[in-house]
Amino acid sequence: MQAVSALSFHVRGWNAWAPGLESESAWRHWATGRAETPEASAPPPAPMPMSLRRRISALGQAALRCAWGLPDAGRSRIVSASRHGEFGRTLSILDALAADDTVSPADFTLSVHHALVGLLSIALGNRKGHVAVAAGPDSFGFGLLEAVACLKERPSEPVVFLYYDEPLPRPYDRFDRGAEPPLAMALSLSSSGAGKGLLLETAAPRGAGDAEGSPGLAFLRFLLTDAPEASWQGERQQWQWRRLAEAA
Repeated sequence: MQAVSALSFHVRGWNAWAPGLESESAWRHWATGRAETPEASAPPPAPMPMSLRRRISALGQAALRCAWGLPDAGRSRIVSASRHGEFGRTLSILDALAADDTVSPADFTLSVHHALVGLLSIALGNRKGHVAVAAGPDSFGFGLLEAVACLKERPSEPVVFLYYDEPLPRPYDRFDRGAEPPLAMALSLSSSGAGKGLLLETAAPRGAGDAEGSPGLAFLRFLLTDAPEASWQGERQQWQWRRLAEAA
């Protein structure tokens, strides 16, 4: 992929969840290095009808809860990105096949990568359309790039970017190079107006090797601090974020 010239966008709102990090104040303390290592905690349930919620994993509910509370979520295009998706559901299908058991129809239906964002659109009554992105270790970067591209296509229409991921369970964890900690986050994006103005750029990766660390956490730390720029070394791209100069 060729390098992407600077693309501007505004972050109007955000929500995020990680074990021990749920409130805005907790995230801001974490971003500035003032928070101690958080204790693990289960994500809160998504504020949606039980008929839909019972079909979703704990991480999926955290992701939907993040998106649910954003302004204009019901009238925004939605871009969802995840490296593994709800892999626990896929694992249950594989276990059933290995044991020569019947595969759960619900597991089969909801194992596709866009199932979670589809349930979100149903719960919100959102008919703007959605996209699901899976790009290995670079899933966050390419997902955000897709969301910004949607803004460029229709500048007057807001976009919600939803990202969630967690490490693979055993026995597949040995294949999970550069595993990220559990994380769910949602960003409300617009082409202009209120919010933090940012620039997204890409460059060729510096040398070969596996991506390390969490791109989602790297972006959140940049968003929540006064850092003028930040970057994350992916497997296929180097992702760079900068702040737009404020008008005098």
